[in-house]
Amino acid sequence: MDVRIKLNVAFTVSGSGLEDALAEFDELSVAGMLSEILDKAIACDEIQVDVVEGPNTLEEYDQQSG
Repeated sequence: MDVRIKLNVAFTVSGSGLEDALAEFDELSVAGMLSEILDKAIACDEIQVDVVEGPNTLEEYDQQSG
């Protein structure tokens, strides 16, 4: 039986940590990176990740920190 789980997660990461993580997972967005992490960790189907607050890309991060 499939189980659907919905949750909100908040975390803080340094700018350099964000850059390193996106590079490691070869992703352009935080949403894409988290999808990859979840899929590799627990083999999820139909993963949907939405960033509701904070930058989703390095470009957005640069705009906020500049």
